[in-house]
Amino acid sequence: MKNYLLIIPGLFFLASCSSLPPKSNTSFDINEATLTSLHHAIANGTRCESVTKSYLDQIKKYDKSKNVNAIILINPNAIKRAKELDERFQNRGKQLALQCAPVILKDNFDTADLPTEAGAIALKGSIPPDDGFMVKKLREAGAIIIAKSNMAEWAFSPYETISSTHGTTTNVYDVTRVPAGSSGGTASAIAANFGIIGMGSDTGNSIRGPASHLSLVGIRSTIGMTSRDGIVPLLLNRDIGGPLTRTVEDAAKTFNIIAGYDPADPTTKAAKNTIKKDYTQYLKKTGLKNARLGVLRQIYDDTADPEVIAIFNQSLVDLQKAGARIIDAIEIPDFDKLKTATGFCSRFRYDLDNYLASLGEAAPVKNLQEIIDKKIYRKENAGAMKWAGSVTVKPEEQSPPCVDVKGDLRRKQFLDAVLATMEKHQLDAFVYPSWSNPPRKIGDLTSPHGNNSPVIAPHTGQPAITVPMGFTQTGLPTGLQFLAAPFKEHVLFQFAYAYEQATKHRKPPKGFEAMSQQMNEGTSE
Repeated sequence: MKNYLLIIPGLFFLASCSSLPPKSNTSFDINEATLTSLHHAIANGTRCESVTKSYLDQIKKYDKSKNVNAIILINPNAIKRAKELDERFQNRGKQLALQCAPVILKDNFDTADLPTEAGAIALKGSIPPDDGFMVKKLREAGAIIIAKSNMAEWAFSPYETISSTHGTTTNVYDVTRVPAGSSGGTASAIAANFGIIGMGSDTGNSIRGPASHLSLVGIRSTIGMTSRDGIVPLLLNRDIGGPLTRTVEDAAKTFNIIAGYDPADPTTKAAKNTIKKDYTQYLKKTGLKNARLGVLRQIYDDTADPEVIAIFNQSLVDLQKAGARIIDAIEIPDFDKLKTATGFCSRFRYDLDNYLASLGEAAPVKNLQEIIDKKIYRKENAGAMKWAGSVTVKPEEQSPPCVDVKGDLRRKQFLDAVLATMEKHQLDAFVYPSWSNPPRKIGDLTSPHGNNSPVIAPHTGQPAITVPMGFTQTGLPTGLQFLAAPFKEHVLFQFAYAYEQATKHRKPPKGFEAMSQQMNEGTSE
C-alpha cells in the first residue's frame, strides 16, 4: 500500500492510495514506540484496539507493582474509542494525524467524560461540562485519552508530585527519587511506555523539570501560542500546557495539533500571525549548523552538582560538533535583580474562583475560601494555601499588577534585557541545564535542587524546551534547556532535534520492558 501526505491547514492526514491491507500477522513493539512506528504498524494491518490493549496492559503490569503511582484513572472508554478509530480507518482508508496515539493526560486537563481533580481532594470526582481546548484538539486528531496521571496538589510544587487524592508518584529511573513536579505523573508514565504522548502544564517548571528528570522532551511555549482553556489554573498569567514525549519529532507533531488560536483564551490572538503550518519541517539533523548559542552559566550557583555541570559541558562540545557556535559565557546585565524582582505574584484565588464558576452547579466547591475554611487540602500545603488565599483584590488592581508581560513593568524589563542581550551577541538561543542537580530522594526538600526552569521563561513569557542531556554515573537523567525569543518555537524544535539526533541520549528505564506482541491481524471481514 502506497502512502502520501495530505495536508489541510491545522490537521494532517496520512492517506492511503488503496483500501486496507489484507489480514496479516504484524508485530508492534510498544517499547520506545513513536507516532511514526505506530502509524506504520497500523498501515500494515495492526489494529488500534490491540495497540490500546497493549498500553493498558503495560500500565496494569507496572504502575502499582513497581511503586510508580503515575496513573490515577484508566479511561473505561479507551477500547471503545480504539474500535471506533479502527472502523473509521476501515471505511476511509486514511489515518488522522494522531491516529490511535495513546495519551496520558495530567489531572488538571478538563475532560467531559472523566473526573478532573487537579490533584486536589477538594475537586474529588469533579467532571467538567466539556473538554478543554487541547483535549478537544487531540481527540479530533485521532488520539485516545487512555489515562489520567497524578500531579502535585493544585500544581503547587515543582520539586515533587504528591496529590491529596492519590499520594506520591516516583521516578521510574529510581523509585526512591522524585520525578520533579507538578507533572511528574505524566513524565514517569511516558518514560515507562504507558503512552506515546503525555500532556502537562508549566507555570514555572512543571513540563521542563519532569522532562529533565525522566529523560524526555518537554516544551513550554510562548504565552499566547497555545490555549489554557480547560486547564485548572495555578497562575493564569504564567500557565502553559504542552507535551511531554520521548522524541522531539513526537513533541513537534503534537504541537502541530494543540497550538493556535482559541476564542476562549484571548492571549492566543497572537498565534494567528506567528504559528507555523508544520513544525516538523524544521526537524533536520543539520539544524544546529551555524546556530549561535549563548551559555548562560549565571543561571546556576555554586550548589550545582559537579557531575551535572560536567555533563552540561560535554553537551556544549556535542553542540559544537553538530555545527553550533558556542559563546561561553554570556551574562545578562542586572540578572540577579531582574530575576528576583518578578517573583510569582498571587492570583490563584481569582483564577481558581473563575474556573470553579465554569463548572456550574456541579462544582464540588464554590470558591477558594470554602476550601480554606474547610481545610480541604494536604496539611503540608497549608503555607501555600495561605499565600494563595492572601490576596483578595483582582490581579489588575494589585500593586504592581499581577498580569501579563506587557502589563507588568517588572516582567517587561526582564524580557527586554534578555532580548537585548541576545541581539547584542546575535544569539539564536540560550542554553543551560534544566536542573543543575540530580533528582532528589523522595521526602528530601532541603538539599540543593538546582531547578533553573522558573528563572526566566515564566516571567518573560518566552518559549523553552528540555531535551535529554545524558545520565549521571548512577543512572539518573539530566536535561538540556534551550531558551528562544517569543514565538520562536520552530527554532527550539530545530535545535533540540539536531542535538537529539547527534547524541541519542534517551534510553528507557530498566525493568519496564513490554513484551512484543502479535497484534491482531488487520481488519475484520
